[in-house]
Amino acid sequence: MNWTRAEARRLYDLPFADLMFEAQTVHRRHFDPNRVQMSKLLSIKTGGCPEDCGYCSQSARMPGEKLKASKLMEVERVIDEARKAKAGGATRYCMGAAWRSPKERDMDMVVAMVEGVKGLGMETCMTLGMLSVDQAFRLKDAGLDYYNHNLDTSERYYSEIITSRTFADRLETLDNVRMAGMKVCAGGILGMGETVDDRCDMLCTLANMAEAPESVPINMLIPIPGTKLENADPIDPISFVRTIAVARIMMPESHVRLSAGRTEMSDETQALCFLAGANSIFVGDTLLTADNPGEDHDGALFRRLGVEPEEMDAAE
Repeated sequence: MNWTRAEARRLYDLPFADLMFEAQTVHRRHFDPNRVQMSKLLSIKTGGCPEDCGYCSQSARMPGEKLKASKLMEVERVIDEARKAKAGGATRYCMGAAWRSPKERDMDMVVAMVEGVKGLGMETCMTLGMLSVDQAFRLKDAGLDYYNHNLDTSERYYSEIITSRTFADRLETLDNVRMAGMKVCAGGILGMGETVDDRCDMLCTLANMAEAPESVPINMLIPIPGTKLENADPIDPISFVRTIAVARIMMPESHVRLSAGRTEMSDETQALCFLAGANSIFVGDTLLTADNPGEDHDGALFRRLGVEPEEMDAAE
């Protein structure tokens, strides 16, 4: 289906009960509603990024106090952290580097990380910035399952958040990932001052790809002091849940990940997100640099909701 903004907006504006019913109906058609896929995210290279993303504390252009740039993490340490994540119930291991794009001198180590984590029997995911066709094929040959490259927002609003690369650059990387045969992880961030139509446009761009992303992370902005968006008004929780529900309806076979911002959400808001069709989360105390609810909190919430982690053999 070729979704239009008007169709997405019609869904978004449904009475809340009707929207939740439709989203839950679609969700149950494609997934076990009581299973949630668990991923773990590790920053393998932090800080010093030349991009100017207005939400990110890792940008070297951030006007406030900057994170100190680190070197690329050693391969064995990455694999050791992946072992811990697997023991904690994660089935997918995501590795992120604060780069505009990988340098060729770093590719051997990145490939070794993918091979090592894959050797543990986990799904692998990386987010390294923009990829060339050759880099995408090299990562695929190493065994990389998913590549994350978020659109962040709509094409219209994009330049309000990022000027150091274009919306078209984002799409080109996603095309290169698909060309190499990897699965796509792409979503966005809510609460950056965008309109409802911007959210609908972003979802249309994702859903109208030749193949919708297999994983769609929906992030709630964490306003980080010193960034351009440090004073952004928070998104209303019901509006956030509505966006999750529309994503579920428009991309019925995708894992919709309730991603960054969960520390600011009540248990009740998270429960509504799962009811709306979210079925993936990041586990652990941190994401790349931001706080995340720990395993103890997530485990307690899952027990209250009767939710269980998705097993590896059922994961995408």
